[in-house]
Amino acid sequence: MTLRCARAVLALFAGLSLLLTGCSGGGGESTSAPRSFSASPSRASTLPVVQAADLPPEARETLALIARGGPFPYAKDGAEFGNFERILPRRPRGHYREYTVRTPGERDRGARRIVTGLSGETYYTDDHYQSFREVVGA
Repeated sequence: MTLRCARAVLALFAGLSLLLTGCSGGGGESTSAPRSFSASPSRASTLPVVQAADLPPEARETLALIARGGPFPYAKDGAEFGNFERILPRRPRGHYREYTVRTPGERDRGARRIVTGLSGETYYTDDHYQSFREVVGA
C-alpha cells in the first residue's frame, strides 16, 4: 500500500508539473501572438484613437498642464466628468475628470475637452461630448 501511495503521489506531481509547464507560456509557437499583442499600446476602450502628437496644439498644451498638475485657466478644469452621455466606458462615479481645451476665437470655454480617468486613460472631444477619441502616446 505504501508503494501504491508513492506512485499516486508521483503521478499527481507529474500531472501538476505538466499542467504548470503548459500554462507558463515558456517556449512554443502558441505564445508568440500574445507577446506581440502585449507590445502594442494598452487601450482602455474601443473608441477611435488619436495620437497625442496629432491633437491640436491647444490640446497638447492642456495635456502638459494636466501632467504638471496645473495651474489651469478655467475654474471647472479638473471637475468630475459624469459621463452622462455613456460614450466613455462605464466607471464608478468620480473616475473621470474634465479639462478645457482652448478654442481660438471662442469667448467662452468652447466645445473641446480632455477627459482623464483614474486608471490613466485619456480622451479627447472637439464637439462637447458628442463623440470621443482615446488619446494614445500621451
